[in-house]
Amino acid sequence: MEPLSFQEYICSLDPTTLPRILRICSGVYFQGSVYEISGNECCLSTGDLLKITAVTLQKVVCENVRTGQTTELLPTFKGLFQPAPDLGPCPTPQEPFLGVSMKKGLTLPQALQWGGRQRQPLRCPTIGPHALLLSPVYEVQATMNLRRDEVKIPSTLEVDVEDVTEESQDVHFSRPLLLSEVLGMEEVLPTQAEILEGPRSATIFESAWVPRLRKGQRLQIHSCSHTWRVLASARSGTRRFLLSSAYQGRFRRRPRQFAGVQELAASLQPGQQLHVVVTQDCEGREDDVPPLSVGDRLEARQLLLAGGSTRLLCLRHSEEEDEEEEGEELLLPLDLGGSFVEEACDNKKYRLTELVELLPLPCDVRVVATDPALERDVLGSFPALRLEARITQPFLVSSFCEEPDKGFEIPPQWLDLSLVLTEEPVHSQAPSTHCSHVEELTEAFYYKLLAQLPGGSAPPPPRPPKPKSAGRAVQVQPSPAPKQKDRTHSRGKRSLAPSPTTSSQTRLAPPLPPPLVLPQKVKSLTTHRSTPNEYSPRPRLLASPRSRKAPSNTDMEKSSDEHDYEVIEEDIQKTIHKMQTVFPF
Repeated sequence: MEPLSFQEYICSLDPTTLPRILRICSGVYFQGSVYEISGNECCLSTGDLLKITAVTLQKVVCENVRTGQTTELLPTFKGLFQPAPDLGPCPTPQEPFLGVSMKKGLTLPQALQWGGRQRQPLRCPTIGPHALLLSPVYEVQATMNLRRDEVKIPSTLEVDVEDVTEESQDVHFSRPLLLSEVLGMEEVLPTQAEILEGPRSATIFESAWVPRLRKGQRLQIHSCSHTWRVLASARSGTRRFLLSSAYQGRFRRRPRQFAGVQELAASLQPGQQLHVVVTQDCEGREDDVPPLSVGDRLEARQLLLAGGSTRLLCLRHSEEEDEEEEGEELLLPLDLGGSFVEEACDNKKYRLTELVELLPLPCDVRVVATDPALERDVLGSFPALRLEARITQPFLVSSFCEEPDKGFEIPPQWLDLSLVLTEEPVHSQAPSTHCSHVEELTEAFYYKLLAQLPGGSAPPPPRPPKPKSAGRAVQVQPSPAPKQKDRTHSRGKRSLAPSPTTSSQTRLAPPLPPPLVLPQKVKSLTTHRSTPNEYSPRPRLLASPRSRKAPSNTDMEKSSDEHDYEVIEEDIQKTIHKMQTVFPF
């Protein structure tokens, strides 16, 4: 078959023969053409293959043979067309039109196929008396090799094509996939794939296998991993990890440390009490918040709303009190500082699965026995780890084709990439994934992951109040002015009257002092930029606000004298005029 223009081929295509495979012969540019197709940039290079799957009529352009004007018709146009024999011989009716009465007319689909590839003039009384040439515009739906989505191409695209359906029966059009899509295709696993585009997101793991996920790398995807993870961080330092439930090390619980009341309240579980010891002296706040001393034993109970702010209810126990006594009640504000350590004595060794089942997270632990499957377990070098949260995320067990025995686990939801599945055989034995027992996280991804956890979007803790040494405004009770006596008195009564719902232990804030009356703003009489025909006087010093008084007439005259304008003599004006004539500016 000889090459045809894309428009000519589509107009003569029989839809019942689809799908058809075309080869791009030439385009606007000899080597290839780049077009914007369906909002996506598409490159049609010479030799590329297209698999046509559907053709849909979009519109019909009617050209007036006499005037050259064009009109667009929708596919739903109901008018009838008649041949125009006065412009040439009437063509022999094609096969689809045998038995069609020419006197009745042709519908729009029939008129488009009248005369075959050669466009024939037709008349449509609905449009006008003149003959028309019809040019259909189709939307062609096609697939391309190594392209994720089907493309929709207008038939007017200026490329030449060749039909190669018969000789291309064995051609396979590979469709790129995202790694996240493979999660729902467990029936194709195990499989081999080639990476078309590496991860677009920032690096999440500090692992040696992550930089190797680049274009052209071949992977073996073995299965889906259903192990869960635990987010952990080193208490001393800035290193964070993701521990697999397959981790075989042993942990020992450590007392948790809390930096401030806010962190202590966040660790309090509903219906449970938390026993802590104060490890740093903390100053109190006036009468409602007593100071805390090193060694004080506190029992955190629950959060209460007191005085319009949320506070933590605690009981302070002393060494001398009896076991039946509950202790001193304290309402600690959440912005109170201090340092606390949990009262706990537990020497049992736990597996990771046991810790998550028995202890609420977060909890502090120490690795007392490293994972024997790891060549070097970095967790054993830290004196304390905080297990922050349990994470359930699907992973894919994979390996590189050149190293089929060394496996790793990829989280597609965090580390997605584009690939294409191949039909090459896969290594039958599943690889070892010991290296994925402990994955170190980058700092950026740790905080991103932390924000995605439940409660991660909580507002920051309230700011602590300014210390007393920073200077506090001395409250002065306003003396009742004669003219405002009634209003001041009533306002004071509203401020000091206790609310019926206010507890007797809640101290109300004193009334606010009246606003301070500031002196009227005075413009600064600094030197101003001179305008033409004006001079700037010597700056005058501002008078003290205390000695300021109403300006008198004498002062106003003096001020106006200082701003008199100079008078330019006639001779000088003539000289300036002559200079402007000789030297125009």
